[in-house]
Amino acid sequence: MNAPQPAAEGIADPVASGVTADHPGVNELFAVLAYGEVAAFYRLTDEARMAPNLRGRINMASMAAAEMGHFELLRDALQHRGVDVADAMTKYAPALDNYHRMTTPSTWLEALVKTYIGDALAADFYLEISHALPEEVASVVRAVLSETEHSQFVVAEVHAAVTASDRQRHRLALWARRLLGEAVTQAQYVLADHDELADLVISSGEGLTQLAEFFGRLQETHQRRMQELGLA
Repeated sequence: MNAPQPAAEGIADPVASGVTADHPGVNELFAVLAYGEVAAFYRLTDEARMAPNLRGRINMASMAAAEMGHFELLRDALQHRGVDVADAMTKYAPALDNYHRMTTPSTWLEALVKTYIGDALAADFYLEISHALPEEVASVVRAVLSETEHSQFVVAEVHAAVTASDRQRHRLALWARRLLGEAVTQAQYVLADHDELADLVISSGEGLTQLAEFFGRLQETHQRRMQELGLA
């Protein structure tokens, strides 16, 4: 995912946990991330057509290419663990496809905000888990969710648009809040429907009783990104 990394204070400190590299939830984590990369690739290539100029189309295409590179990392990691990526990630398609259906942008600016904020929200969730995973697993997660320079063009373009128009600023601020709501809903559905992934989250040290605290941190990092785009 080409998402901006959350600020340090928005992510929990590493914690000791009993999670091992052979925990079945690790395969599930890699699988849901893999489908997320595939879905992001197709979304970005579709949204590139909305760009008003060649520069925007190239930037979106570059981000889409990076998504497939991240998918290949996950495919290789799963193959190393004896798991077929296509079989493993199919079960996550309905939830992620529904998220993208619910957050289909209608304008180029909405597409940019989703690229910067929507993907980052998902990254926050998975990076939170990674802090309590064995290094061999966490390193894959961090590599897949690493920031690329391509997403930075979004900040300048959105900030310029909302500075020039209060109407755009209010409309995109509402859109960004909708992205947050849908991302939280998606995360809750995924955990509720997939026991092994949910067990990985619990075993990582967060536990179900602390998930509310995590979602609070998610809102804090979301607010900072809103400010970066000039939407707050």
